[in-house]
Amino acid sequence: MENICKPSKIICIGLNYYDHAKETGAEVPSEPVVFSKFNDALMPHGADIELPPQHRCYDYEAELVIVIGKDAWNISKEEAPDYINGYTCGNDLSARDCQFRSNQWLIGKSLPGFGPAGPRIVPASEFDVNKPHRISCQVNGITVQDGNTADMIFSCAEIVSYCSQFFKLRPFDLIFTGTPAGVIMGKPKGERVWLKSGDVVSVTIEGIGTLTNRLV
Repeated sequence: MENICKPSKIICIGLNYYDHAKETGAEVPSEPVVFSKFNDALMPHGADIELPPQHRCYDYEAELVIVIGKDAWNISKEEAPDYINGYTCGNDLSARDCQFRSNQWLIGKSLPGFGPAGPRIVPASEFDVNKPHRISCQVNGITVQDGNTADMIFSCAEIVSYCSQFFKLRPFDLIFTGTPAGVIMGKPKGERVWLKSGDVVSVTIEGIGTLTNRLV
């Protein structure tokens, strides 16, 4: 199996759905919350993903992923759509016990294989990102997240423009755009059942398809 592309960088946006910010007790951000994943976090549709035994509290995050189409540096929100190649599904897998050891989320987000994306790149011309699209996550066939891209705080154009103020975006760079409510971390502590080996996690976005990976 091969990854859908070879990005120079993987950028992620946190707390970008109103309901997700509410469930985590966070304030609605006034500008995009940006973090990153290392490139070896990227995994293809259908691949097994190893859960490292030294960590725990593994969580899913269904996300719409932007695929950059050409070099972008300091572009406006109005220009941004011209720099988007297409869109795909992503799962921002997270080790919550690592994520909150400090104010930086990197170590909980960049474990190998913790950024699967796929199953395909839908060209921007075939995916109207300005229309609402259902986005959901299933664990072992049970729906655990059921949201809509209409609830995003910052649009894809705003995100691309914002990121281009700080990073030179390259063709096939990936930007994970945030997750809706329903993550395990958002549940009361006594109701949290973290992901484990053997679980099959799927992310489905209307108009794109389904990304599925087994955890081992």
